[in-house]
Amino acid sequence: GFFQSYAVEVDIKDASNSTCLYADWMMRFLIKYESNNGDYKTTTLNLSSSVTHNGSVCGNDTQAALVAVQFGEGHSWSINITKNNETYQGNFITLTYNTNDTAVFPDAKRKGPVTVLVRDPLPPVQLNTVFVCHNSFVIEAENAAQIFWNITMQAFVQNGTVSKKESRCPADTPTSAPTVSPTIANVTTASTTTLSPAPTTAPKPVENPDTGNYSLKSGNKTCFLATVGLQLNVSQDKPLLININPKTTVADGACGNTTATLKLNDGNSTLIGF
Repeated sequence: GFFQSYAVEVDIKDASNSTCLYADWMMRFLIKYESNNGDYKTTTLNLSSSVTHNGSVCGNDTQAALVAVQFGEGHSWSINITKNNETYQGNFITLTYNTNDTAVFPDAKRKGPVTVLVRDPLPPVQLNTVFVCHNSFVIEAENAAQIFWNITMQAFVQNGTVSKKESRCPADTPTSAPTVSPTIANVTTASTTTLSPAPTTAPKPVENPDTGNYSLKSGNKTCFLATVGLQLNVSQDKPLLININPKTTVADGACGNTTATLKLNDGNSTLIGF
């Protein structure tokens, strides 16, 4: 189904009231948590309509810049950004979600804030260049999948004006057409795959996918077993078939008393959940 999500815009000013850091992006989170009866469930945490950015700072040559946002019932997200002589780059992303929020975690066994810390995987960006990423990408760590898209961000803005020079994320290469908001059905997410120009000759038929054996263990016992070949049929401007390669796909997940979750990550930002 479709989930409501709001864009975040943060415009940080320096002492002279000039923009020193600008960011505009969309994000949502898939979080796995333990319920009161011992099962593991996956819930979706979206941004609310009211987001604050208390604690955000410009940064300088010796101090990291910080984008910090707070939303909902005690949830927050932040990224610190450092620079050297030529580039700036995100260092750590911190997500704190509050399982006391019964609208999102109605039956969580563990109550209170949970913090997830992960390194920013994106490459450095040249100074006086704005980072742009329309297509969605996923960062996974500690039972949380963080999904980002429609990003425009520049740290250490010079002369108070956001640059018109862009640095594109790998997901936007070679095309840069914006994507619509990702959809989530249960715990399934899939990255948007960019389309190459139409070939001048007939495309080579896609072969059947290789069969993979994926399993999860609970202690020493196998609790989830799947033997399956997977092919994605992406409907955009034209159909696009993608085979999931078992040799490069990693299985993760968890088994509960009455539910089990299997997540397959093919290493190319495609995440499939069962």
